[in-house]
Parts: sequence; structure tokens; C-alpha cells
Amino acid sequence: MSEEYVYDEATGEWVPAGEAAAAPAASAEGVEVRDAVGNLLADGDAVTLIKDLKVKGTSQTLKRGTAIRSIRLTGDPQEIDCRFDGIKGLVLRAEFVRKR
Repeated sequence: MSEEYVYDEATGEWVPAGEAAAAPAASAEGVEVRDAVGNLLADGDAVTLIKDLKVKGTSQTLKRGTAIRSIRLTGDPQEIDCRFDGIKGLVLRAEFVRKR
């Protein structure tokens, strides 16, 4: 009976298929994204801006205190993905937000 192996691109090694199934959950949790005051952020959290931010590509400015709901983590510890009225594909730096 032969065991199946899967190539893990993160480590560059062939790992047994049973271990590879558990690995994606561990790698997604491995990145800790923290806001401006050090609170740990997670998918679906609501955040508040701590300073006025000009949005590239538009003439719009997001004011301090603006609430952003339902954020998504990108895998980068410095960035979060979110939606706001009229702005699609908005990515904010974690240093400019505070968890609500």
C-alpha cells in the first residue's frame, strides 16, 4: 500500500497527504495582524480609522472615526482588505485602524 504525497509550495518539500490537509489552516492562523494599539484582528471584525486617509485613484478622503465593517485578512501582517461605500478593492494598512 503506497502513501500519497503532496508538494507543499511554502516549504518546498513533499509531505504526506494527511499532513497537507491540516497545513492550510495552520498557515492561515500563523499570520497575526494587529491594529494600531496592538489588538489582534480577525476576519469579520469591525474597525475604526484613527486618521484621515486619502484614497488613491479617487478624490475621496476617509475621515478619522469612519467605521469599516467586515474586514478580511490578506495574509500580509500589515494589510487588511475591506469594502466601503463607493470604493471597491479597498486595502488599508493595519497601523491606521483600531478594533471596535
